[in-house]
Amino acid sequence: MRGSQAVLVRTPVIRSLAPVALVVALLLSGCSAGSPVPSKSPSATAGSATASPAAAPELHPDGSAEDNLPLFAAVVAQVWAGESRIKGGAYIDALTAAGFARADMQVTADESTVGNPAESIQFSVRWGQEQCLVGQVGPSTGDPVTSVLPQVDGGKCLIGKTVPVGP
Repeated sequence: MRGSQAVLVRTPVIRSLAPVALVVALLLSGCSAGSPVPSKSPSATAGSATASPAAAPELHPDGSAEDNLPLFAAVVAQVWAGESRIKGGAYIDALTAAGFARADMQVTADESTVGNPAESIQFSVRWGQEQCLVGQVGPSTGDPVTSVLPQVDGGKCLIGKTVPVGP
């Protein structure tokens, strides 16, 4: 037990995975604490001979974090599909361009303390006084993971060391 505690203290990025791991565990166990996970493909409307394109997700400044999760997830998926998929700054820039407040964002480092590429990158947008939109991407993650989680530690979304987001 003592050895595992020492590892957690030396690797704050692993501690930042705890909220995302909880969401993944809940999804895998069939428990759902919120709205359904956004679909990756539009479906045809019942009774319609042709499928109409799904409306693009929009920012809802006065809405809840759940209301804004579809846009957050769409932006994350778009960046993940591009060349900058393992750069935290690319997610921050794209979320800012989509209308999310940069001042409410956090991101973890793209590289480990010894200069190796990060196995996963987490980023977040604080939403209101209690919630966060949180994303995780990287080689160890597989497909991007996005979720709504409660804020921690005085209005922050990520636990552990983060890097400056910048203006």
